[in-house]
Amino acid sequence: MGEWVTAVVPAAGQGVRMGADKPKQFLHLGNLPLLVYALRVFEAASEVAEVILVVPQSERAQCEAEVVRAFGLRKVTQIVAGGERRQDSVWKGLQAADPRATMVLVHDAVRPLVTKEMVSTVLAAARQHGAAIVAIPLHDTVKRVKPDRIIERTIPREELWLAQTPQAFEKSLLVKAHRQGQQDGVEATDDAFLVERLGRPVAIVPGSADNIKITRPEDLAIGEALLRRHE
Repeated sequence: MGEWVTAVVPAAGQGVRMGADKPKQFLHLGNLPLLVYALRVFEAASEVAEVILVVPQSERAQCEAEVVRAFGLRKVTQIVAGGERRQDSVWKGLQAADPRATMVLVHDAVRPLVTKEMVSTVLAAARQHGAAIVAIPLHDTVKRVKPDRIIERTIPREELWLAQTPQAFEKSLLVKAHRQGQQDGVEATDDAFLVERLGRPVAIVPGSADNIKITRPEDLAIGEALLRRHE
């Protein structure tokens, strides 16, 4: 059996920080629902065999009609109901993956400016190391601060990177990492952390400052500006 890459796209968050009347992933960026941008990249990426989209239970029918069918996203083979936390949603997506899947890409639906190049480079690194993520180096000076808001020390920034998605993993490794996390009651904001806990190496490939995560109203304005530049 050759390589089979499943992309799991968690889009089940409620987006409370956005303050909108619907989940942020269904808001519009430019002329399209935010969710469509990343899904189109996976649709066009030759390495990706299928996409599992994870959304709130209440949005499944709307997502099927207004996103998947409306934009001809043939690689979206399943739309599954998400869990309470992001990692629960990723786990549900993993469970829905095709049995042939050997590699898994996990990508936040609200990072619309992902590129096919990111997909290719993170997959290449994951094939070599078992796990890899897209990230960017931190350019600001970072301070560790005590509870009374007095600086304790300055942390060397050359050691620090900001994690992004997509993140790529051997499927068996990611499943093992999630199971161990569940067993230990660990809460993870990204999947790489769960793999790191197993003592397995996770490689980094350079991402882009444009690969922003849309979480607040001002991010939509930034996203619009970046989108115009890309177009």
